[in-house]
Amino acid sequence: QLQASGGGLVQAGGSLRLSCAASGRTFSTYSMGWFRQGPGEEREFVAAISKIGANTDYADSVQGRFTISSHYAENTVYLQMNSLKPEDTAVYYCAAADSWLSSVTREYHYWGQGTLVTVSS
Repeated sequence: QLQASGGGLVQAGGSLRLSCAASGRTFSTYSMGWFRQGPGEEREFVAAISKIGANTDYADSVQGRFTISSHYAENTVYLQMNSLKPEDTAVYYCAAADSWLSSVTREYHYWGQGTLVTVSS
């Protein structure tokens, strides 16, 4: 089970940190990803971290602004979002996959509920 939190309203240029707490199966056996879905848009990949946190991957649109990290003792994955832009406004979802590292939505079989991020201009 995945529980995402940390969304909210922020001005452009600001920062937010999203958290995804996992329970159940051993956390380190999954790779973890963050996805987002804006109004009227399809769900898109944002960032992913591999099993045991060895590798990360980012969408071009967030590269250099967002950082994904995992804390296994806490069974939690974080998404630090800096220099936020209005186009980052979306519902953000965390998800878990059995593969090593993936940016492909269909490879993620376990999803948390979303947390809304709104960036005002």
